[in-house]
Amino acid sequence: MELLNNLSLGFGVALTLGNIGYCFIGVLLGTLIGVLPGIGPLVTISMLLPITFGMPPVSALIMLAGIYYGAQYGGSTAAILVNLPGEVSSSVTCLDGYQMARRGKAGYALATAALASVIAGFIGTLAIATLAKPLSAWAIEFGAEDYFGLMVMGLVSATVLSNGDLAKSLGMVMFGLLLGLIGTDVNSGIERFTFNVPELADGIGFSILAVGLFAMPEVVSNLGQKETREVFTAKISGVMMSWAEFKAILPPSLRGTTVGGLFGMLPGVGPTVSAFAAYMVEKKVSKDPARFGLGAVEGVAAPEAANNAASQTTFIPTLTLGIPGSATMALIFGALVMYGVQPGPTVMVRDPQLFWGVVASMFVGNVMLVALNLPLVGVWVRLLTVPYRWLFPCIIMFCAFGNYTVNSSVVDVYVCAAIGVLGYVMAQLDCPPAPMVLGYVLGPQMEEYMRRALLLSGGDSMVFLRSPLSLFFLVVAALLLISMSIPAIRRKKHIVYEEKSEAEAKA
Repeated sequence: MELLNNLSLGFGVALTLGNIGYCFIGVLLGTLIGVLPGIGPLVTISMLLPITFGMPPVSALIMLAGIYYGAQYGGSTAAILVNLPGEVSSSVTCLDGYQMARRGKAGYALATAALASVIAGFIGTLAIATLAKPLSAWAIEFGAEDYFGLMVMGLVSATVLSNGDLAKSLGMVMFGLLLGLIGTDVNSGIERFTFNVPELADGIGFSILAVGLFAMPEVVSNLGQKETREVFTAKISGVMMSWAEFKAILPPSLRGTTVGGLFGMLPGVGPTVSAFAAYMVEKKVSKDPARFGLGAVEGVAAPEAANNAASQTTFIPTLTLGIPGSATMALIFGALVMYGVQPGPTVMVRDPQLFWGVVASMFVGNVMLVALNLPLVGVWVRLLTVPYRWLFPCIIMFCAFGNYTVNSSVVDVYVCAAIGVLGYVMAQLDCPPAPMVLGYVLGPQMEEYMRRALLLSGGDSMVFLRSPLSLFFLVVAALLLISMSIPAIRRKKHIVYEEKSEAEAKA
């Protein structure tokens, strides 16, 4: 009964005319950037962050959430029709979706992706509605030392589970923690790492960091790649699915939703890993695994359900525990902080209209995705032919204009450009930016909880080990680091032995 009352409150917020409009804009933009390879939700959300600061927090979050899960949906269109995923999480869809299009079943593949996404979206949103309150009730009992341990575990797990070199990921986390310390210390009033630049007294703005780190390097990287977009078909038929076809996609959609929903709640996993895991599950349970890669409909339904379910359930740790599990969620987390909303276990008590309004808007957004996208397939097909060189001037303009309007400061634009150069260098060195953003977002809170715990314990650092919960989180973080370090050490030793053997052979 309480759940129904909460959802009723949420729908009262989500179904206002203004919020319906923001939800529509969000899912429309999300689908658009999902269809067009080379942009992605990270870039779009980072560009739009400065513009949303003048909006009501609930409206801004509804729009940003719509962009995120809308992009997961739109990425499948490019994957099926062009064999080029608009989103990384749609890479698996290319394997069977494009083969279905080559066999004249492009409409069936697109309809499968749409319905699987909607099924996963509804179930994922229900998971948020049912699991959020118990998790918040559990987390509200945490002490300062427990929150510190939880954030350490969240940072470490997001780092070790992300793609790329472990040492580089940990280095980027530390760099992000240092960036978060720039500005004036709230306790002592002393400026830290500002280098006597007055504009840095309040720290580096989150929107400046997000735009510079994601949008600018992405533009430069895409301009350096040769565009080879050849749309497979310009006419789509067979979008309306029969009952027999629907029954064929329902079981893999439900299995994919389960996998994606579980993986989405884990920091650092996200939609991409969920889609690959769901695809492997389908191959394991299939009576004829050889069909996969040749146009098996299960190879479209399961990954699409998984990445959409993961994009929904990743809101659970972000909103209820205050631990963003991915770079995109870190952007949304930072946006909430900029709006004056502190994500965490008390968000449902302090801002029930925001929390339940966003949850209800996800139901509305998923309905909009189906109503919008299947009739507009022809439009998306034509958009796939737009050259990227026509898009990037608009992207750069929005980046510069958005950052300038926040504080009307030219210095912000210069700092954003400098971070953009840094971001491009990091990309060339294979240094992942996501751990850096997570460190930047969680760093100030980790410092605050650490100080509070030490203050309450009289400066005793053992307080972090005496608390059972804090000790558990720190032990899990240490085990994750060890488990991921051992294979890397073994690989390095193997390389050293090979080089030594080659040197001895030459001698």
